[in-house]
Amino acid sequence: MTTPPPTIQLSADEARRIALRAQGFLGAPDRKAGVRGILRHLGAVQLDTISVLARSHELIPYARLGAVDRKTVEKAYWTDTHAFEYWSHAACILPIEEWPHFAFRRRAYRNRPHWNHQLPDGVYDQVIKQLRAEGPLTATELGGAKRTSEWWDWSGTKVAVERALMYGEVVCVERRGWKRVYDLAERAVPDSLLHDDLDDTECLRRLVRLAGQSLGVGTRADIADYHRLKGEQVDAVIADSGLVPVTVEGWGKPAWADPAALETPPRGRHRTTLLSPFDSLIWERARTERIFGFTHRLEAYVPKPKRVYGYFAMPVLAGGHLVGRVDPAREGSTLVAKQVTLDGPKAVPAVAQALVEAASWVNCTDVRVEKVDAPELREALARELTRATP
Repeated sequence: MTTPPPTIQLSADEARRIALRAQGFLGAPDRKAGVRGILRHLGAVQLDTISVLARSHELIPYARLGAVDRKTVEKAYWTDTHAFEYWSHAACILPIEEWPHFAFRRRAYRNRPHWNHQLPDGVYDQVIKQLRAEGPLTATELGGAKRTSEWWDWSGTKVAVERALMYGEVVCVERRGWKRVYDLAERAVPDSLLHDDLDDTECLRRLVRLAGQSLGVGTRADIADYHRLKGEQVDAVIADSGLVPVTVEGWGKPAWADPAALETPPRGRHRTTLLSPFDSLIWERARTERIFGFTHRLEAYVPKPKRVYGYFAMPVLAGGHLVGRVDPAREGSTLVAKQVTLDGPKAVPAVAQALVEAASWVNCTDVRVEKVDAPELREALARELTRATP
C-alpha cells in the first residue's frame, strides 16, 4: 500500500496572506500591466448595474491600482479584442485568452432543453444576418430590447441575440451606456482562439486551476464558486489541475493551493481601500467569514427598514483585514458616507484614508459623514478626515 504524501499545513494567517496576494492586495501591483494585468491576474471581473461611486468593474482595478482614470479602465477592457463578456461567476469580463475554456458552458447552453423566453421562428437567423451586415450593434439597434417597459419582457430580437451570446455565435464586445454591444464571434475573437476543440474535462481542468491561482488557496466550494462550477465538476479534475492539497488551521475542510503561492512567503505593502461588494476577494460569503471573520452581505435588494449596514455598503480593507464598512453616495462634488461602521478605534485612520482617496478618484472635493455606528468615534473620524484631506 502506497502512503499518501504529507499534506502541507498552513496557519489561518498564512492562508489569509496568500489569498490577499493572489487577489492583488499584498505587494506592489504590476502597474505596467495596468487594468489588463489585473483582469488576467483575477481571471474574471464581475459586472453589475449598480453605480454609486462607480460601477463595480471600475472599482475592481481601482481597489488594487489606485486612482486609474475611469475612461482608461473602459478602454483597457474593450479595445484591441482584449476581453469578452460571458457567464462565469456571474456576468463577467473575461480575458479573451479564456474563450476556448468556456466551450463546455457554450455546449451546455446549446443542449439546454428548456428556456424561460420563447424564441420566435426565424428571428435568430435574422439577428445573425443583421450583425453580419451591420454589426456591432446593441439589442435596440437590432430592433428593440423589450416589448414593454417590464424588465423581463424581452423582444424576440433580444431573446435571439442573448441566445446567440450563450451559444458563442455572438460576443458582447463592450458596454455602451450599460447596453451590451454584440458582434459575431467570427469577427470579435482571434482566429487562434475561435474554437470549441477542448472537451469538457480540459475546460474544467483549466478553470479549476485558474480559480486556485486567483484564490491562492481555497476549499472545494471556494474553487467551484469562482467560475460557478458544480462541486462534482471540481472533483472530477482537481487531482490533475496542478493545485496542491493543503490543510488550513480552523477551516475544517480540505483545501488546495496554487503551488507557486506556496513557494515564497507573501510579503509587501497592504492596500487600504474601499471594496466593491462584487469584488472577487469577498465574492463568497462563507469564505469571507472563514478568512476575515467578517460577515458580508449586499443589502441593495433588502427592504430599506431591514438594512443593517446600508444599500451598497463597501467593506474597508486595511492592513490585510476588513476593518469596517461605508455606505456611500454622491451629492454634486461631495462624497457622502451615509453610514460608517467601524471595527473599533484602530479602524478610524484607515476608513478616513479610504474615504478621502475614493472621493478624489471620483472628483469629489469634500467628504461628509452622516451616521457613525459608534457615535463615540465620530469626532475621531472627523479629525482623521481633516488630516487625510490634501
